[in-house]
Amino acid sequence: MNRAEFRFYEELNDFLPPERRRVSFEHPFFGNPAVKDTVEALGVPHSEVDLILVNGESVSFSHHLKDGDRVAVYPVFESFDLFGLTRLRERPLRKPSFVVDVHLGKLARYLRLFGFDSVYRNDLEDEEIIRIAEEQKRIILTRDLGILKNGRVTHGYWLRSLGPQDQLDELFERLELAHCARPFTRCVHCNGVLEPREKGAILDLLPPATRECYDEFAQCASCAQIYWKGSHYGALRALIDRYAVTLERAG
Repeated sequence: MNRAEFRFYEELNDFLPPERRRVSFEHPFFGNPAVKDTVEALGVPHSEVDLILVNGESVSFSHHLKDGDRVAVYPVFESFDLFGLTRLRERPLRKPSFVVDVHLGKLARYLRLFGFDSVYRNDLEDEEIIRIAEEQKRIILTRDLGILKNGRVTHGYWLRSLGPQDQLDELFERLELAHCARPFTRCVHCNGVLEPREKGAILDLLPPATRECYDEFAQCASCAQIYWKGSHYGALRALIDRYAVTLERAG
């Protein structure tokens, strides 16, 4: 029986039992398994990991453990440059786009409100979510650890929070979303891009009261949904202001 000493850092501790959080612990193993397999066996999805040091040297997921190794595992660094070290995934996505799993519909609407390209359908199977993430270079957002342990997943985030508003808070903090938010640029219903519309061009599509009271409009290029600054605008703007995202910066 071989043994290695492991230490997980920052939010990776969320995946560990309490007695293993923020401390070094010994882990027994047979043979010389790949460090990726051992990390996931300990409960941490590989998509949450961006740096592994074995005996002080950065290694890839395929590195094989040996008896007596000291292993330090670090989370995805969206805001730090790891130049010169062995990153365990591609460079972070600076213009993040998402594919959101079926249990996070309200979060998807929030993300679209802030202008983030977010694929969501309530009938998406795990395999299709993974395929979309692969083909379109999207970050998977989920509370299902199983999907993030799939070897094809390179960009994924496991949400710790349960409520949609708390999940949005978590993403803005963890992925530093404020600098790339573009509020009111996407349709919250279908994720299509919103385009300005002259009032006269859509006059026949507007309710009578809206025709009288409003002059600025946008329309979804995909589903043709029309938007204006109606009764909900104040609450939506307050939500945007909460994250220090200004419409001027959003452009």
